[in-house]
Amino acid sequence: MHATAHARPSRPTQPSTEAIAALPPFAPLALERISVPRTGDEFAQALATLRREAFIGFDTESKPTFRKGETSTGPHVVQFATLERAWLFQVGNAAGRAALGELLASATTVKVGFGLRSDRSHIRARLGSPLRGVLDLTTWFHGQGYRNEIGVRGAIAIVLGQQFRKSKRLSTSNWAAAELSPAQCSYAANDAFGAIAVFHSLAARGENRWPILNGDDIDTTDG
Repeated sequence: MHATAHARPSRPTQPSTEAIAALPPFAPLALERISVPRTGDEFAQALATLRREAFIGFDTESKPTFRKGETSTGPHVVQFATLERAWLFQVGNAAGRAALGELLASATTVKVGFGLRSDRSHIRARLGSPLRGVLDLTTWFHGQGYRNEIGVRGAIAIVLGQQFRKSKRLSTSNWAAAELSPAQCSYAANDAFGAIAVFHSLAARGENRWPILNGDDIDTTDG
């Protein structure tokens, strides 16, 4: 009698570009649900709403660098989202610095996003603020056996079975502009909104083992 060889379980894989393109579209946040605070009062209202949430979507945008050796001065926009709304904090607006710093430093308001490994060092360099309470879903997917780095587009395909559209042109637009275009607002807000949508879908399935990082345990290496 011969022993039966057991096949090693295969690792999960991200759907192909073609498979994602065939999925139904992800419904983005409409522009009327996206706010760009300008005044101290508007920032305070955004902060109060966001602090009521245990988990919020999170991402940053930076004006791209094009010359060799040029140092990024970003992030220029920091975006936060719930399942209902999103807020874009423009870093150049001094009226929002205190509210932004409070959100970033809070360990009880967990910021959920993708590919956040380098954000802590960039935020400290630009804002002088610590970044605590971070849930990088890219790390969570890695813990599930995915070898490739999973971003918001792949995660929405895997978890929600939908196609998340992203524009390369917008990703490299001028995020340091004093006035963001409607297309920029939609792009930035929906990166954060997509992250919180994936999180809530996973939580609804019973997932509760989250790799939440605080303070000095956040990896600051670029990846």
